[in-house]
Amino acid sequence: MRVAVLRFPGTNCEFDTQYAFEKLGHSTELVWHEEETLPREIDLVVVPGGFSYGDYLRSGSIARFSPVMKAVKTYAEEGGKVLGICNGFQILTEAGMIPGALKRNNNLHFISKHQTLCVINNDNAFLNRCEKGEVLNIPIAHADGNYYIDDEGLKALEENGQVLLRYSDNEGNPVVVNGSVTSIAGVCNKNKNVFGLMPHPERALEAILGSEDGIKMLKGFED
Repeated sequence: MRVAVLRFPGTNCEFDTQYAFEKLGHSTELVWHEEETLPREIDLVVVPGGFSYGDYLRSGSIARFSPVMKAVKTYAEEGGKVLGICNGFQILTEAGMIPGALKRNNNLHFISKHQTLCVINNDNAFLNRCEKGEVLNIPIAHADGNYYIDDEGLKALEENGQVLLRYSDNEGNPVVVNGSVTSIAGVCNKNKNVFGLMPHPERALEAILGSEDGIKMLKGFED
């Protein structure tokens, strides 16, 4: 599998993401935000975490206008798979590629810790190697991870199986972590080829770092 990893000014997880996919045996290519095209014959585009453009104005709101995002939107519209992690999730919502928005955490503080998540839907390329209801241990690190969508939008997400992950306890019961609507930690678009989540699966590939649960998440794209 060939993976393109985007880079914006302020991105700080591109090398973690590159390491993760290469550890799983895939080739990667870093793509600078000023590029107007994506590499040819890629299987996945990853918009990684960080603080694109210093999170000025609003997280992801400037990065969405970068030249490379036009290519990413075209790629997704043609059926290509896109994964946004943390700031990448914020960028995808700002670009209108995923419904909803990310707001400041309800406690107004940056949160950085390992957090259990419950798999809500696995009928997609991202989580197909996970069991529905499975609890995963994945690090989170964000200040603007409070996912918001109105009631009508939430209903559509639920009906279409677009809610991917919820923050949970060890038993899979929803818990409040940052104020997200119904504890949502990750969603996808209606066509289920664009995925976004606040937790960092690329940081959960080695037991020495606290969890290997990110492996089965990222390996889902191999199928």
